[in-house]
Amino acid sequence: MNNVNNVRMFVRVYELENMSAAARDLRVSAAVASSRIGELERHLGVRLFTRTTRSIQPTEQGRIFYPKAVAILDAVEEAEAAIHDVTQNPRGSLFVAAPLGVGRRLVASKITDFHKKYPDIHVRLRLSDRTIDLTGEGLDVAFVLGNPPDSAHRIRAIADCPRVLCAAPDYVAARGAPKTGDDLLSEGHACLLLRFPGSTEFRWRLRTPDGDQDFNVTGPYSCDDGDVLTQWALDGTGIVNKPVFDVLSHLASGALVPVCEETPPPDAQLACLFPHKRNQDPKSRLFIDYMVDRIKADLRHMETAYQLPR
Repeated sequence: MNNVNNVRMFVRVYELENMSAAARDLRVSAAVASSRIGELERHLGVRLFTRTTRSIQPTEQGRIFYPKAVAILDAVEEAEAAIHDVTQNPRGSLFVAAPLGVGRRLVASKITDFHKKYPDIHVRLRLSDRTIDLTGEGLDVAFVLGNPPDSAHRIRAIADCPRVLCAAPDYVAARGAPKTGDDLLSEGHACLLLRFPGSTEFRWRLRTPDGDQDFNVTGPYSCDDGDVLTQWALDGTGIVNKPVFDVLSHLASGALVPVCEETPPPDAQLACLFPHKRNQDPKSRLFIDYMVDRIKADLRHMETAYQLPR
Protein backbone atom coordinates (compact mmCIF):
# COMPACT_ATOMS: atom_id res chain seq x y z
CA MET A 1 0.00 0.00 0.00
CA ASN A 2 3.02 2.30 -0.06
CA ASN A 3 2.17 3.63 -3.52
CA VAL A 4 -1.37 4.34 -2.38
CA ASN A 5 -0.04 6.31 0.59
CA ASN A 6 2.17 8.30 -1.77
CA VAL A 7 -0.79 9.07 -4.02
CA ARG A 8 -2.86 10.07 -1.00
CA MET A 9 -0.14 12.44 0.13
CA PHE A 10 0.05 13.98 -3.35
CA VAL A 11 -3.71 14.62 -3.35
CA ARG A 12 -3.65 16.36 0.04
CA VAL A 13 -0.63 18.51 -0.86
CA TYR A 14 -2.33 19.47 -4.13
CA GLU A 15 -5.60 20.37 -2.41
CA LEU A 16 -4.11 22.20 0.57
CA GLU A 17 -1.23 23.79 -1.40
CA ASN A 18 0.98 23.29 1.62
CA MET A 19 3.28 20.39 2.48
CA SER A 20 3.17 20.95 6.26
CA ALA A 21 -0.64 21.23 6.29
CA ALA A 22 -0.95 18.02 4.28
CA ALA A 23 1.45 16.27 6.65
CA ARG A 24 -0.62 17.35 9.67
CA ASP A 25 -3.81 16.26 7.94
CA LEU A 26 -2.41 12.78 7.33
CA ARG A 27 -0.71 12.69 10.74
CA VAL A 28 2.85 12.30 9.57
CA SER A 29 5.91 14.52 9.80
CA ALA A 30 6.77 17.07 7.13
CA ALA A 31 9.87 14.99 6.33
CA VAL A 32 7.73 11.90 5.67
CA ALA A 33 5.39 13.96 3.49
CA SER A 34 8.30 15.28 1.42
CA SER A 35 9.75 11.77 1.14
CA ARG A 36 6.46 10.35 -0.14
CA ILE A 37 6.13 13.06 -2.79
CA GLY A 38 9.73 12.47 -3.86
CA GLU A 39 9.19 8.73 -4.09
CA LEU A 40 6.07 9.22 -6.22
CA GLU A 41 7.89 11.64 -8.52
CA ARG A 42 10.74 9.14 -8.99
CA HIS A 43 8.21 6.39 -9.72
CA LEU A 44 6.44 8.53 -12.35
CA GLY A 45 9.63 10.06 -13.69
CA VAL A 46 8.25 13.63 -13.56
CA ARG A 47 8.13 16.55 -11.13
CA LEU A 48 4.66 17.00 -9.69
CA PHE A 49 5.28 20.25 -7.79
CA THR A 50 7.41 23.35 -8.11
CA ARG A 51 8.74 24.24 -4.65
CA THR A 52 10.03 27.54 -3.31
CA THR A 53 10.74 28.62 0.25
CA ARG A 54 7.29 30.19 0.43
CA SER A 55 4.99 28.12 -1.75
CA ILE A 56 4.39 24.84 -3.52
CA GLN A 57 2.57 24.80 -6.85
CA PRO A 58 1.60 21.86 -9.08
CA THR A 59 3.43 21.48 -12.37
CA GLU A 60 1.53 20.79 -15.59
CA GLN A 61 2.16 17.07 -14.99
CA GLY A 62 0.83 17.46 -11.44
CA ARG A 63 -2.39 19.06 -12.67
CA ILE A 64 -2.86 16.25 -15.18
CA PHE A 65 -2.18 13.58 -12.56
CA TYR A 66 -4.53 15.01 -9.87
CA PRO A 67 -7.96 13.82 -11.18
CA LYS A 68 -6.49 10.39 -11.92
CA ALA A 69 -5.03 10.25 -8.41
CA VAL A 70 -8.41 11.09 -6.87
CA ALA A 71 -10.01 8.32 -8.96
CA ILE A 72 -7.36 5.88 -7.71
CA LEU A 73 -8.12 6.69 -4.06
CA ASP A 74 -11.87 6.47 -4.64
CA ALA A 75 -11.48 3.05 -6.26
CA VAL A 76 -9.32 1.78 -3.40
CA GLU A 77 -11.81 2.99 -0.79
CA GLU A 78 -14.75 1.44 -2.62
CA ALA A 79 -12.88 -1.86 -2.90
CA GLU A 80 -12.02 -1.83 0.79
CA ALA A 81 -15.62 -1.06 1.71
CA ALA A 82 -16.86 -3.93 -0.44
CA ILE A 83 -14.37 -6.37 1.07
CA HIS A 84 -15.04 -5.46 4.69
CA ASP A 85 -18.78 -4.98 4.12
CA VAL A 86 -18.80 -2.33 6.80
CA THR A 87 -22.17 -0.90 5.86
CA GLN A 88 -24.23 -3.89 7.01
CA ASN A 89 -24.62 -2.66 10.59
CA PRO A 90 -23.90 1.07 10.59
CA ARG A 91 -24.10 2.76 13.97
CA GLY A 92 -23.09 5.95 15.75
CA SER A 93 -23.95 9.64 15.57
CA LEU A 94 -23.98 11.96 12.57
CA PHE A 95 -23.71 15.71 13.04
CA VAL A 96 -25.55 17.51 10.24
CA ALA A 97 -26.17 21.19 9.48
CA ALA A 98 -28.51 22.92 7.02
CA PRO A 99 -29.91 26.38 6.31
CA LEU A 100 -33.24 26.97 8.03
CA GLY A 101 -35.45 26.74 4.95
CA VAL A 102 -33.61 23.75 3.51
CA GLY A 103 -33.69 21.97 6.85
CA ARG A 104 -37.33 22.58 7.57
CA ARG A 105 -38.69 22.03 4.06
CA LEU A 106 -36.39 19.35 2.64
CA VAL A 107 -34.30 17.63 5.31
CA ALA A 108 -35.98 17.28 8.71
CA SER A 109 -38.88 15.01 7.76
CA LYS A 110 -36.57 12.62 5.92
CA ILE A 111 -34.31 12.18 8.94
CA THR A 112 -37.04 10.34 10.87
CA ASP A 113 -37.54 7.95 7.94
CA PHE A 114 -33.77 7.46 7.70
CA HIS A 115 -33.63 6.56 11.40
CA LYS A 116 -36.40 4.01 10.96
CA LYS A 117 -34.30 2.31 8.28
CA TYR A 118 -31.03 2.63 10.23
CA PRO A 119 -32.08 2.70 13.90
CA ASP A 120 -28.51 2.55 15.21
CA ILE A 121 -27.57 5.83 13.49
CA HIS A 122 -28.50 8.92 15.51
CA VAL A 123 -28.68 12.21 13.60
CA ARG A 124 -28.02 15.54 15.32
CA LEU A 125 -29.44 18.28 13.09
CA ARG A 126 -28.52 21.96 13.50
CA LEU A 127 -30.36 24.58 11.47
CA SER A 128 -28.90 28.02 10.83
CA ASP A 129 -28.77 30.50 7.97
CA ARG A 130 -25.30 31.58 9.08
CA THR A 131 -22.13 30.42 7.33
CA ILE A 132 -20.93 27.08 8.71
CA ASP A 133 -17.42 25.83 9.45
CA LEU A 134 -17.53 22.11 8.71
CA THR A 135 -14.26 21.23 10.44
CA GLY A 136 -14.39 23.75 13.26
CA GLU A 137 -17.92 22.73 14.25
CA GLY A 138 -17.23 18.98 14.01
CA LEU A 139 -19.84 18.36 11.32
CA ASP A 140 -20.08 15.21 9.22
CA VAL A 141 -22.42 16.66 6.57
CA ALA A 142 -23.60 20.19 5.76
CA PHE A 143 -26.26 21.14 3.25
CA VAL A 144 -25.44 24.41 1.49
CA LEU A 145 -27.56 26.59 -0.80
CA GLY A 146 -25.82 28.98 -3.16
CA ASN A 147 -22.15 29.13 -4.09
CA PRO A 148 -20.38 26.51 -1.93
CA PRO A 149 -17.42 27.91 0.02
CA ASP A 150 -13.93 27.28 -1.33
CA SER A 151 -12.39 24.54 0.75
CA ALA A 152 -10.61 21.21 0.71
CA HIS A 153 -13.92 19.47 1.47
CA ARG A 154 -15.86 17.41 -1.02
CA ILE A 155 -19.10 18.65 -2.57
CA ARG A 156 -21.95 16.56 -3.91
CA ALA A 157 -24.38 18.55 -6.03
CA ILE A 158 -28.08 17.85 -5.48
CA ALA A 159 -29.99 20.24 -7.73
CA ASP A 160 -30.16 23.75 -9.15
CA CYS A 161 -33.03 25.42 -7.29
CA PRO A 162 -34.91 28.29 -8.96
CA ARG A 163 -35.23 31.47 -6.89
CA VAL A 164 -37.92 34.14 -7.03
CA LEU A 165 -38.40 37.72 -5.89
CA CYS A 166 -41.88 37.97 -4.43
CA ALA A 167 -44.12 40.14 -2.31
CA ALA A 168 -47.63 40.16 -0.90
CA PRO A 169 -50.45 41.49 -3.12
CA ASP A 170 -51.03 44.28 -0.55
CA TYR A 171 -47.44 45.47 -1.00
CA VAL A 172 -47.76 45.41 -4.80
CA ALA A 173 -51.06 47.30 -4.62
CA ALA A 174 -49.50 50.00 -2.44
CA ARG A 175 -46.04 50.29 -4.02
CA GLY A 176 -46.38 48.82 -7.50
CA ALA A 177 -44.74 45.75 -9.01
CA PRO A 178 -41.11 46.32 -10.06
CA LYS A 179 -40.27 44.66 -13.35
CA THR A 180 -36.45 44.79 -13.17
CA GLY A 181 -33.59 45.12 -10.74
CA ASP A 182 -33.20 48.75 -11.79
CA ASP A 183 -36.79 49.36 -10.67
CA LEU A 184 -35.92 48.03 -7.22
CA LEU A 185 -33.34 50.79 -6.83
CA SER A 186 -34.96 53.68 -8.70
CA GLU A 187 -38.37 53.22 -7.08
CA GLY A 188 -36.95 52.72 -3.57
CA HIS A 189 -38.57 49.37 -2.91
CA ALA A 190 -38.32 47.82 0.54
CA CYS A 191 -36.15 44.71 0.23
CA LEU A 192 -36.14 42.23 3.10
CA LEU A 193 -32.53 41.23 3.73
CA LEU A 194 -30.85 38.20 5.25
CA ARG A 195 -28.01 39.63 7.35
CA PHE A 196 -25.41 37.98 9.55
CA PRO A 197 -21.61 38.32 9.85
CA GLY A 198 -20.18 37.51 6.42
CA SER A 199 -23.54 37.54 4.64
CA THR A 200 -23.69 38.82 1.05
CA GLU A 201 -27.48 38.59 0.73
CA PHE A 202 -27.81 42.40 0.69
CA ARG A 203 -26.45 42.16 -2.86
CA TRP A 204 -29.11 40.51 -4.99
CA ARG A 205 -27.79 38.89 -8.16
CA LEU A 206 -30.30 39.06 -11.00
CA ARG A 207 -30.30 37.90 -14.63
CA THR A 208 -30.32 40.87 -16.99
CA PRO A 209 -30.04 41.17 -20.79
CA ASP A 210 -26.35 42.02 -20.19
CA GLY A 211 -25.72 38.96 -18.00
CA ASP A 212 -25.94 38.38 -14.26
CA GLN A 213 -25.54 41.59 -12.26
CA ASP A 214 -25.42 42.43 -8.54
CA PHE A 215 -27.88 45.00 -7.19
CA ASN A 216 -27.10 46.66 -3.85
CA VAL A 217 -30.64 46.68 -2.50
CA THR A 218 -31.78 48.24 0.76
CA GLY A 219 -34.74 48.01 3.07
CA PRO A 220 -35.95 48.86 6.57
CA TYR A 221 -35.83 45.28 7.88
CA SER A 222 -33.18 42.58 8.05
CA CYS A 223 -32.82 39.33 10.00
CA ASP A 224 -30.56 36.28 10.21
CA ASP A 225 -33.59 33.94 9.97
CA GLY A 226 -34.98 33.44 6.45
CA ASP A 227 -38.40 32.35 7.75
CA VAL A 228 -38.80 35.70 9.50
CA LEU A 229 -38.20 37.41 6.15
CA THR A 230 -40.93 35.29 4.57
CA GLN A 231 -43.36 36.25 7.32
CA TRP A 232 -42.52 39.93 6.85
CA ALA A 233 -43.19 39.56 3.13
CA LEU A 234 -46.55 37.90 3.89
CA ASP A 235 -47.33 40.85 6.17
CA GLY A 236 -46.91 43.17 3.18
CA THR A 237 -43.78 44.96 4.38
CA GLY A 238 -41.48 44.31 1.42
CA ILE A 239 -39.94 42.10 -1.25
CA VAL A 240 -38.12 38.89 -0.40
CA ASN A 241 -35.59 36.85 -2.42
CA LYS A 242 -36.28 33.16 -1.88
CA PRO A 243 -35.73 29.69 -3.35
CA VAL A 244 -39.06 28.61 -4.82
CA PHE A 245 -39.29 25.48 -2.64
CA ASP A 246 -39.18 27.73 0.44
CA VAL A 247 -42.26 29.79 -0.54
CA LEU A 248 -44.02 27.35 -2.86
CA SER A 249 -47.23 27.09 -0.82
CA HIS A 250 -47.51 30.89 -0.61
CA LEU A 251 -46.98 31.29 -4.36
CA ALA A 252 -49.54 28.57 -5.08
CA SER A 253 -52.14 30.19 -2.81
CA GLY A 254 -51.48 33.73 -4.08
CA ALA A 255 -50.34 34.96 -0.67
CA LEU A 256 -47.11 35.96 -2.43
CA VAL A 257 -46.74 36.97 -6.08
CA PRO A 258 -43.57 37.12 -8.23
CA VAL A 259 -42.04 40.52 -9.04
CA CYS A 260 -39.04 41.57 -11.16
CA GLU A 261 -39.96 38.84 -13.64
CA GLU A 262 -37.93 40.48 -16.40
CA THR A 263 -34.73 40.09 -14.32
CA PRO A 264 -35.24 37.04 -12.08
CA PRO A 265 -32.53 35.71 -9.79
CA PRO A 266 -30.36 32.87 -11.14
CA ASP A 267 -30.80 29.39 -9.72
CA ALA A 268 -29.03 28.51 -6.49
CA GLN A 269 -27.11 25.26 -6.23
CA LEU A 270 -28.19 22.93 -3.44
CA ALA A 271 -25.36 20.62 -2.41
CA CYS A 272 -23.89 18.49 0.37
CA LEU A 273 -20.53 19.46 1.80
CA PHE A 274 -18.58 16.75 3.61
CA PRO A 275 -14.99 16.00 4.63
CA HIS A 276 -12.51 14.44 2.26
CA LYS A 277 -13.40 10.79 1.64
CA ARG A 278 -10.46 9.62 3.72
CA ASN A 279 -12.40 10.79 6.76
CA GLN A 280 -15.90 9.87 5.55
CA ASP A 281 -17.25 6.79 7.28
CA PRO A 282 -19.93 4.48 5.82
CA LYS A 283 -22.83 5.96 7.78
CA SER A 284 -22.10 9.38 6.24
CA ARG A 285 -22.21 7.87 2.75
CA LEU A 286 -25.47 6.09 3.57
CA PHE A 287 -27.01 9.29 4.88
CA ILE A 288 -25.92 11.42 1.91
CA ASP A 289 -27.13 8.85 -0.65
CA TYR A 290 -30.46 8.51 1.16
CA MET A 291 -31.06 12.25 1.47
CA VAL A 292 -29.90 13.24 -2.01
CA ASP A 293 -32.21 10.78 -3.78
CA ARG A 294 -35.26 11.89 -1.79
CA ILE A 295 -34.55 15.61 -1.94
CA LYS A 296 -34.18 15.38 -5.72
CA ALA A 297 -37.56 13.64 -5.91
CA ASP A 298 -39.16 16.34 -3.74
CA LEU A 299 -37.76 19.13 -5.88
CA ARG A 300 -38.92 17.46 -9.11
CA HIS A 301 -42.41 17.21 -7.66
CA MET A 302 -42.35 20.88 -6.69
CA GLU A 303 -41.22 21.89 -10.17
CA THR A 304 -44.27 20.24 -11.72
CA ALA A 305 -46.54 21.79 -9.08
CA TYR A 306 -45.38 25.37 -9.73
CA GLN A 307 -43.63 26.60 -12.84
CA LEU A 308 -41.95 30.00 -12.76
CA PRO A 309 -41.40 31.98 -15.94
CA ARG A 310 -37.86 31.07 -17.15
